[in-house]
Amino acid sequence: MKLKHSLALLGLLLLAFLGAPSSQGAQKIRLLIMSGSHPYETNQFLQLFKDNPDVTFESIIHPHALTKLRAESAKDFDVLVLHDYAQQISGEAQADFLNLFKAGKGLLILHHAIAAYPDWPEYEKILGGRYYLKPKTIVNGVEKPRSRAREGAHIPVHIADAAHPATRGLQDFELRDETYFGYDVAPDSHLLLTTTNTNNAPSLAWSRTYAGARIIYLQLGHDHFAYEDPNYRQFVAQAIRWVARRD
Repeated sequence: MKLKHSLALLGLLLLAFLGAPSSQGAQKIRLLIMSGSHPYETNQFLQLFKDNPDVTFESIIHPHALTKLRAESAKDFDVLVLHDYAQQISGEAQADFLNLFKAGKGLLILHHAIAAYPDWPEYEKILGGRYYLKPKTIVNGVEKPRSRAREGAHIPVHIADAAHPATRGLQDFELRDETYFGYDVAPDSHLLLTTTNTNNAPSLAWSRTYAGARIIYLQLGHDHFAYEDPNYRQFVAQAIRWVARRD
């Protein structure tokens, strides 16, 4: 009996010294990363998530990516990461998309995905912004010119809300990336990152909620200059945690 007690005590001491068996793997945030319809540096982009110890992920590419939003597949992820540029979305896929929020999924929208699904008005409400792809678009009687992009710019990044969990610990930095100019941001979108680059819209990232879901859009992220930048990586990692309600 004394031997059993001694072994049990030894086991407790070992656990205290080494740490209890971790369940971190089961607690990882499960991502579904949707890409396609636009060229990008695939390996460098995915390495951004491979190097994040908080997540596991599945990467899917159009044209069949939207089938993953159906309820039977959606149970396998916690956060949808949009990195696609698809222009068409069926009514069925729209319904599947909206059902994600009822199921408590988070949404992180990256870079050129701001210009996806231009003919689906609800996407603009989800995103909290709109990028104009046509030379002339009339919005509430106002003519909007085509938004424009320019690669290889040096973008000063200002932390607009240092208290938000997505920006925690970040200081102002500079990034070589692609500028976007001439897109709209909804008044109820909460700005997280801004810039003074005159070839870019003042906004770079914002957070919002839609049907109770947490959403973040990040304009930055054209290529490896962003994917490998520690500030960019930190923001993306913390944004994922926030939309997944881990912060």
